[in-house]
Amino acid sequence: MKEESSYKPTKFAVIGAGPVGAIVAAFLAKGGYEVTLCDVIPALLEPALNPGIILEGADNLQAKVARVTTSVDDLVLDPPDVIVVTVKATALPLIASALEGFVAEGRYVISWQNGIDTELVLAEHLGRKAVMRGVVNYGCVPLAPAHVRIAFHHRPHFIQELDPASREAAIGICNVFTECGLETRHTEQITDKVWRKTVMNSCMNAICAVTGKTMIEIIIDPILFNLVDALIKEGVAVARANEFSLGSDFYPYCVNYIKNAGNHKPSMLQDIEAGRRTEVDYINGKIVEYGAQAGMPTPYNTMIHGLVKALESKQRPAA
Repeated sequence: MKEESSYKPTKFAVIGAGPVGAIVAAFLAKGGYEVTLCDVIPALLEPALNPGIILEGADNLQAKVARVTTSVDDLVLDPPDVIVVTVKATALPLIASALEGFVAEGRYVISWQNGIDTELVLAEHLGRKAVMRGVVNYGCVPLAPAHVRIAFHHRPHFIQELDPASREAAIGICNVFTECGLETRHTEQITDKVWRKTVMNSCMNAICAVTGKTMIEIIIDPILFNLVDALIKEGVAVARANEFSLGSDFYPYCVNYIKNAGNHKPSMLQDIEAGRRTEVDYINGKIVEYGAQAGMPTPYNTMIHGLVKALESKQRPAA
């Protein structure tokens, strides 16, 4: 059931013009909202103005954003109501620092990203009242700048405020996303949902990154699937040791979810192939960190985290 809210934002900015950010920007623009798309790479931005962002696959639409910028400072000078941060978690400290001047009553920043504790990096700079956390449930592949294939879209998505004083604003933002076709629900258990999503990512993203295989290729390989199984169970054990609730149905849900992802290259493999840093520190690395906090060994996550970091240092963009 939809919750009513007096908070009705009209002006949005999306930081990160990669596939995750392009999807958010396209849905908001198609819904009639004023959207600014921000990225340091101009080539990713230009097509978002004309002919517009093109989505195909699980969803099909085309929409033009109102404006683009390569500078976060522009968002501080002409502030939107809501900023959606969709960049890789590795860029968060720099972006959070640049956004410090954005904070004011009625303005909010959403971490719409993979990984554990991304919202805490933003809150360290911006304060908890200004920050919200989202959990995103789609998989996407860039086909060209501002042109994205959505491999799967498992609605709904979720948002929660960090400070209870911002609850009504979080509900208002969820309503806007939902009205635009990006169904999003307010939740009181965002941390549990973050852990559910991260454990799923931890068992597939890193193995795909190391092997170069797609998700379905991992699933049908019995040896690799044994590693997936071990990573899921280790992640569940760490979550439980830290008193996060994944639900009694999590294991079958997790296996079914990844089986339905199909012939998809997850973002960590896309990053390795492109010679970029991955988010492994915020996924498998965080499971290792929370395992240590609970006095629990995490041999599988420690191993796969180390292998991905080794590939990161080896990979370089093609000339």
